Amino acid sequence: MRRLTSILPAAAASAVLAAGALLAAANTGHAATTAALGSNWYGSAPYYYTLDSSAPDLGQVMSATGQKAFELAFILAPSGGGCTPTWDGTDPVSSDTQVASVINEVRAGGGDVSVSAGGYNGTKLGQECGTPAATAAAYQQVISAYGLHAIDFDLEEPEIENSTAISNELGAAQILQQNNPGLYVSVTIPSTTTGANWFGQQLLNNAKSLGFTPDNFSLMPFDGGFSGASSQITALQDFNSQLVSTFGWSSATAYAHEGISSMNGRTDSGEYFYQSDFQTVLNFAESNGMSRYTFWSVNRDRECNPPDNNGNTSSECSSVTQNAYDFTKYTAQFAGATPPTGSPTPTPTPTPTPTPTGTCAAAWNSSTAYTSGQKVSYNGDNWTANQWNEDEVPGGSSGAWNNDGACS
Repeated sequence: MRRLTSILPAAAASAVLAAGALLAAANTGHAATTAALGSNWYGSAPYYYTLDSSAPDLGQVMSATGQKAFELAFILAPSGGGCTPTWDGTDPVSSDTQVASVINEVRAGGGDVSVSAGGYNGTKLGQECGTPAATAAAYQQVISAYGLHAIDFDLEEPEIENSTAISNELGAAQILQQNNPGLYVSVTIPSTTTGANWFGQQLLNNAKSLGFTPDNFSLMPFDGGFSGASSQITALQDFNSQLVSTFGWSSATAYAHEGISSMNGRTDSGEYFYQSDFQTVLNFAESNGMSRYTFWSVNRDRECNPPDNNGNTSSECSSVTQNAYDFTKYTAQFAGATPPTGSPTPTPTPTPTPTPTGTCAAAWNSSTAYTSGQKVSYNGDNWTANQWNEDEVPGGSSGAWNNDGACS
C-alpha cells in the first residue's frame, strides 16, 4: 500500500516522535515486545474487553482456537476530560497495571495484540485533543508503551457525527501510519443494511481528501435491522460500491481494503447471528479477498450459564447454544489457521419470543441520566438500571442494565 506524506509539519512530526521515544524509555518494562505477525492475523483479531473482571483467559482461548491476535478495547480520553490515553476512560496507559500482563501472556504464546481506540461509549481522544497532531501524540503513547504493530480506530456515535473529532482521528491515524512504518491501521464504522450511513460516507470523503488509506475500512453490520448472514453480505456488497465510488478503486481493490466486524449471538437490538451465519460470511470474505474478519467479542464467546431462554443480551455470553470459543475459531480460520478439534458445534436453536410479563415502563432515552433502580423499556423489554449511567443502551456491553423480561 502506498504511504502518503504526513499532514504534520516537520517540526510537529518530530515532536510526536520525540514524545513517543520518551514514553517508550519510561515504560521499557511495561509490556514485552514481539515481532509483528502477518497482516492476516491483525485482520482476524477478535475484540476483547480488557478491563472486564470476568474476561476469559487469552492463553486458554489461544490453546482452544489457534487464534494468535486479539483486538484490545478500548482506548479513550479520561472520563474527567483531557488529551491523555486511558483504558476505558479510567486506567491511564502511563500507569497501567492491568493490561500489560494480558499482552505479555499473548506474546509469550506466540501471538500479538492490536489496540482499539473509541467504541460506542465514553469520550474519544478525537473529541478532547485539539488537533490531529495532538491526537496522534496521545495515541503514540499507547503504541510506544506496548510496542504495538497494529491499531484500530473504532469510530462510532456520537463521535462519527462530529466532523472535527473525525478529522482529528483520521489525521492522527495518517500521522501514526507515517511515523510507525509497517503499522497495521484499521478504521471501523457503523453500518446500515445498505452499507455506510451518511456520516460514514462523510468519513470516507474525509479520508480521501487527506490522501489517507488505512489497511481497511470495516463495517459493523449489526444493531441496524439485520437478519442473518444474507443481510450482512448485502451491506458488504453495497459498501464495496461506496469504496469504489469514493476512491476510484476497482471492486477487487476495494474488497482488499474492506472488512467486517460482526457480533456473535444475540445483538443489542435483538438480532441473532449463529455459527452458520459466521461461516457463510467467512466464505464470502475469503472468496472476495477481504482483508478483515472480526467480531465483538471474545468475552461473549461462550454459552450463558445457565443457558438463556428469555431473549436477553449479555456482555458475558452469547445467548445462543454454543461450545466455548466457537466464534473465535472462525477468525482463526480467516487468518489461515486450522483450529483444534473439539466437541461438535451445537445446533443453533432460535430463542423463543418471551411472553410479556408486565406493563412497559417509560421508554429509554439516550440523553437522560439514570440512577440505580430506575426502570425503562427498550425493544419490548423492561430494564432496571444497576448503576448510574447515561447513553448506555439497555442490553449493551456496559452491563449497566438488568433485563426484567418482556412487557406490553
